[in-house]
Amino acid sequence: MAVSDGVVKKIVLSYTYVAIWIFLSFTVIVYNKYILDRKMYNWPYPISLTMIHMAFCSSLAYILVRVLKLVEPVSMSRDLYLRSVVPIGALYSLSLWFSNSAYIYLSVSFIQMLKALMPVAVYSISVLFKKEGFKNETMANMLSISFGVAIAAYGEAKFDAWGVSLQLMAVAFEATRLVLIQILLNSKGISLNPITSLYYIAPCCLVFLSIPWLIMEYPSLRDNSSFHLDFVIFGTNSFCAFALNLAVFLLVGKTSALTMNVAGVVKDWLLIAFSWSVIKDTVTPVNLIGYGLAFLGVAYYNHSKLQALKASEAQKKAQQADEEAGRLLEEREGDGGSGRKSDNQS
Repeated sequence: MAVSDGVVKKIVLSYTYVAIWIFLSFTVIVYNKYILDRKMYNWPYPISLTMIHMAFCSSLAYILVRVLKLVEPVSMSRDLYLRSVVPIGALYSLSLWFSNSAYIYLSVSFIQMLKALMPVAVYSISVLFKKEGFKNETMANMLSISFGVAIAAYGEAKFDAWGVSLQLMAVAFEATRLVLIQILLNSKGISLNPITSLYYIAPCCLVFLSIPWLIMEYPSLRDNSSFHLDFVIFGTNSFCAFALNLAVFLLVGKTSALTMNVAGVVKDWLLIAFSWSVIKDTVTPVNLIGYGLAFLGVAYYNHSKLQALKASEAQKKAQQADEEAGRLLEEREGDGGSGRKSDNQS
């Protein structure tokens, strides 16, 4: 059976969105590593880099939302902003700070392996906040992912305990942020896309990050008279970070969040290959075996989530069909009753 032009166009567009997202995500990660690593650009100021990103992204988001009006803002009271957005912004700032800090101590490949723990953290925190029920099967899946990451860590040639701690804290804060978005925003009917997220959350992150920046990095930058901000390096780096958020907007909007998860797995393997072949990071066989086990666990988790989503959608459709059938039956009975009444009157 021939495939219609419309279907072919949709498939080509979907793969194009996936390719753009993988390329930009790949670029931002490698670019951040290049800037922060002491053996490369040698600018080990992760809070400053994150603040530059937030300032750039919040400015562009403001232009898109308020000036060009290309994206609709969300109706949000001051009380809701303080109670919901501010805690999410605090967690996001910590997640970005620790995640960028890890690039100073760990290889790109090993960081990607540690990030495989994200489903474990999200599920554990969801159970803690009672957003998901505890299931033995799911917990066994989470333990298999953790076991795989532990093997990968055991096989890491340049293991750094502080770097691992930073990345694990970044994963924990990011997982908590994702769960709190469901509790504080989605449950109230508020949905933020990547652009409106930056519009509301990036300024908040900037304020939170300024506190540790003043204490930890500003004195060093102030005393380092040899440093001059390279607008080409930091401008293009910030633009890539903003473009990545636009790509997420396109990818999730035109395909699905699950597509992004699958694309994320492809991106992780590409980054590991790039880290080994181009950056010359050491990737050991034990690394790959451990990450392979974790990868299988994550793949199974995504498959289970997809099946649960399909079952939920099928149940909703069946319920809607039952409601529609009941309404039609009531209308017919009503029409029949009025018809008999008019016959009796005549």
